[in-house]
Amino acid sequence: MPSDTHRHDHDHAEDAQTSGGSCCGSAGTCGDIVPTTPAPAGGRSFQVSGLDCAEEVAILNKVVGPKIGGAEHLAFDVINGRMTILDSAKSVSDGEIAELVASTGMTAKPWDAENASVDQAAHLARQRLFTALSGGFWAAGFLWHIIETGMGALGLFAGHGEAPMPLVEAGLFAVAILFGVWLVAPKAWSSARRLSPDMNLLMVVAVAGAIGLGEFFEAATVAFFFSLSLFLESWSVGRARNAVSALLDLAPPTARILYDDGSEADVPASAVAINARFVVRGGDRIPLDGEVVDGAGAVDQAPITGESALVPKERGDDVYAGTINGEGTLTVRATKAASDTVLAKIIRMVGDAHARRAPVEQWVAKFARIYTPIVMALAIAIALLPPLIFGGAWDYWFYNALVLLVIACPCALVISTPVSIVAALTASARAGVLIKGGAYVEAPGKTTALAMDKTGTITMGEPEVAAVHPLGKASAQDLMTLAAGLEARSSHPLARAILARAEADGINVSAAEDTRTVPGRGLEGRTDGRSIWLGSDRFAEEKGFGDAIPKDLRDRIEGAGSTLVAVGDDTGVTGILELRDRIRPDAKGIVAQLHAQGVKSIVMLTGDNERTARAVAAEVGIDEVRAELLPEDKVTAIEELVETHDMVAMIGDGVNDAPAMARAHYAIAMGAVGSDAAIETADIALMTDDLGKVPWLIGHSRRTMSIIHQNIGISLATKGVFVVATAFGLASMWGAIAADVGVSLLVVANALRLLNSQEAKAPPSGGEQVGEGLAKGALAHGH
Repeated sequence: MPSDTHRHDHDHAEDAQTSGGSCCGSAGTCGDIVPTTPAPAGGRSFQVSGLDCAEEVAILNKVVGPKIGGAEHLAFDVINGRMTILDSAKSVSDGEIAELVASTGMTAKPWDAENASVDQAAHLARQRLFTALSGGFWAAGFLWHIIETGMGALGLFAGHGEAPMPLVEAGLFAVAILFGVWLVAPKAWSSARRLSPDMNLLMVVAVAGAIGLGEFFEAATVAFFFSLSLFLESWSVGRARNAVSALLDLAPPTARILYDDGSEADVPASAVAINARFVVRGGDRIPLDGEVVDGAGAVDQAPITGESALVPKERGDDVYAGTINGEGTLTVRATKAASDTVLAKIIRMVGDAHARRAPVEQWVAKFARIYTPIVMALAIAIALLPPLIFGGAWDYWFYNALVLLVIACPCALVISTPVSIVAALTASARAGVLIKGGAYVEAPGKTTALAMDKTGTITMGEPEVAAVHPLGKASAQDLMTLAAGLEARSSHPLARAILARAEADGINVSAAEDTRTVPGRGLEGRTDGRSIWLGSDRFAEEKGFGDAIPKDLRDRIEGAGSTLVAVGDDTGVTGILELRDRIRPDAKGIVAQLHAQGVKSIVMLTGDNERTARAVAAEVGIDEVRAELLPEDKVTAIEELVETHDMVAMIGDGVNDAPAMARAHYAIAMGAVGSDAAIETADIALMTDDLGKVPWLIGHSRRTMSIIHQNIGISLATKGVFVVATAFGLASMWGAIAADVGVSLLVVANALRLLNSQEAKAPPSGGEQVGEGLAKGALAHGH
């Protein structure tokens, strides 16, 4: 009997803790996908107004980091404008933190989740107002030029410094400049004081230089379009944030409580106590997780699990907050508070996932930090070298240097990646795939080896006793009585199968005494004063009764892909139970699809016997089988795969397989709604037992990375063209800023396409049954 098969919940929790509850475990095998920015799980969080992209993160790391012992003690959630001082940091008061942040041109106050969205909306409204005012005065100056000077619109775009600008026109452009740089100037000043150039300083220097040359139109154009670019950046971040926040709207704010006297009343869902009963009418959304105590219906669980078909519900079935009761009226007993529902956990985890930055996101941030000082140096070279070496005009080359500063602004490059990552996280949550951070958006697309458990992953995980084989003088009733007595106190699927057969046979079950699990072997107990046991054929052999199992029976059971369960007492083997578990109908097609996607090695890790495992693998098309494994053997198998493959994923139940999952580069849990621990443990959780979500996940990862690479390429190519044009004096400042804003719009729109990702289509079917299937966990030393 496997140790995993009959483990208690506290054992599962211990496994999750010892493995670190992450994909890295103690072995540190995650390699490059380990997020360098910790999730803001512990510490003090602050709402930072003005924290919109990785550029601000770099600034805060430089300013706040040294005061708390290093930037590694900081975590950031750009999407929600949150900075967290981790528990490992030096003690610094909230007031000091606020002062440090204020010195950067941003503001900070202690995090308040309820007010955070209000502050974010106020920040966006402030940006919108200043951008609108800047644009309005810029347009007014442009219109004044056309009407009063008679030069036509092209006069403003045809060169610089040819004639003094009329005072009114210059004044309108000056006001446009003032509003355009109002929110940027404090950050630029902070950057200059720290001798750490960033894109804010680039823009302010460019604007000031244009003013110095008398080019008020160009300066106003840069100021307005840069302000517009920052507003679009904040808007796109808010768009991604709102897509996640929309999950909150899935659960209704009130529940219709049913009191003991038969009366009903609507009360806030947050005030509903556990075990309280509430009524859900047809068409209503379910407000809380609970158990149906009366009524029957069909529930649309797509908002939580991604399932498109209605799921029948009747008395005893679980329902989840945010799902929709399609028909009938259900009376539900609340099993969780509003803050602990599966939906609430998903929302929290998707929110926290933003702080776990993908490697490509980290690369972009590092590139921007190196890139900006290089651009400043190059601009200085363009301004000085041609006049000094070749006798060029100072104002002409100074202007070209300013153009370079404008086009070099890394706005589009910096914002495109985090928006893409958040859009990908949100789209996957909608599809019933919970990804726990940007690091795990990128990883699936690189998967070269995939290890998976057999039971509940490849097979249905719903065993049945297919045949009873009594031995010696024992009867079938004697055999089932002993087996059911040992399993009477267990709720494991294997136990349920044995108890269901006993009930069907009309056997009166009496629980055995002193039952205990023998790790990796089986169960032992006592009944009527004698010792009894149940377990694998290996367990029978260890007790000295291996020869009592007929070889032809053993071969026939294993050859059919079924699982052998021996039952006996001190005198020998009473008989054999044959258990079966069907292979998932779509398993073969899914494995073929994974191979087509470039997953080179698909490995089954199971505790079942070799012949049973190979029968399943042959039917499904799995490349490699490792059978008769104890939990520690699975860990060894994963470590061997990690040594020979670039990216190894482990699919399991998120609890029993936690040690092996912890050694893989990333871990996927099956059926998260069935186990809260699964959501907590794995890096990616499939909200149903649909293995077809794995190919979708790999495809989604690759789509996301493709869009990110497109955005990076578009940004760098545009800048490259203008840098070359600037070096030859062919570019203008207004053209450079217009191109930069255009690229920003393009990459944001491209990133937000991920929000419209389609849910996975059902992969081709092809996983027929092997014999009658195999037994759940069947004494396999852990699935």
